[in-house]
Amino acid sequence: MAREFAIHSANQNRLPAFTPAGRAGASFKPQHFDAIAAAPTSVGFVEVHAENYMGAGGPPHAALTEIRNMLPVSLHGVCMSIGGMNPLDPEHLARFAGLVERYEPFRVSEHLAWSTHDDVFFNDLLPLPYTDETLARVCEHIDQVQEAIGGPILLENPSTYVLFSESVWKETDFLREIVKRTGCGLLLDINNVFVSATNHGFSATGYLADFPLEHVGEIHLAGHDEQEDDEGAPLLIDSHDRPVADPVWSLYETVIKACGPIDTLVEWDSEVPDWPVLRSEAIAAERILDRYRGHQQDVKRHALHS
Repeated sequence: MAREFAIHSANQNRLPAFTPAGRAGASFKPQHFDAIAAAPTSVGFVEVHAENYMGAGGPPHAALTEIRNMLPVSLHGVCMSIGGMNPLDPEHLARFAGLVERYEPFRVSEHLAWSTHDDVFFNDLLPLPYTDETLARVCEHIDQVQEAIGGPILLENPSTYVLFSESVWKETDFLREIVKRTGCGLLLDINNVFVSATNHGFSATGYLADFPLEHVGEIHLAGHDEQEDDEGAPLLIDSHDRPVADPVWSLYETVIKACGPIDTLVEWDSEVPDWPVLRSEAIAAERILDRYRGHQQDVKRHALHS
């Protein structure tokens, strides 16, 4: 499994960072603050997007400070552009590192993607060609992030809508090599796997069988939009605006059955519902986690006595 992340700041008066130990969590949205505060143990942890908290203060930081004292917080970056051709933005990286120091998240993650070029910024997490040149650049950027924050990050597999003819690595091997070179861990987004598999016509089950699951420190689940391309073929969009689809739940259970409980986040970033709806998705994940909570121990005991 990936190494856990924790930084303890001497000038902050709070409990040390701790891990949720194979629980299900949910994206934190400010409109859900009162509901979460009324029953903080109803979820195992919350995750926030770093870029929403890069201002100096105000209501967002006040709310997150209170949430941080109730629950483990995972910090998820969406704009670092780790796969970009340009150097990392030093100001963005400094603000990111400042958030890590301020809130002591139990885990920090980013995307295998790019979103900036020169002075142009995109709202999308764009895919990369899996080449030796890209690999070297991504690893260099991850090393810079990990040095800045003083610990390892998790890198998330992308959802993709195009493939690159110049790619010479399979995505799973590319991720495996990144882990080997940088010491980072992986964030397995199972909805991204299903989206990419459907869009490109490969087996999601086969992809997961080849994924370096031993390095996964967190799983993401989310909803997707079903569309068609210009030729009438299925086209899935990683929209994060609806419940997790049944095929994604099935893939998730396959992974948890094989690996045992892994901290799991249900993402919902647009058309955000009331808290009971989002919490019900987290509860569904928690039921699967509970179903296999003793599975790893049983496998290990069997191996010892066989």
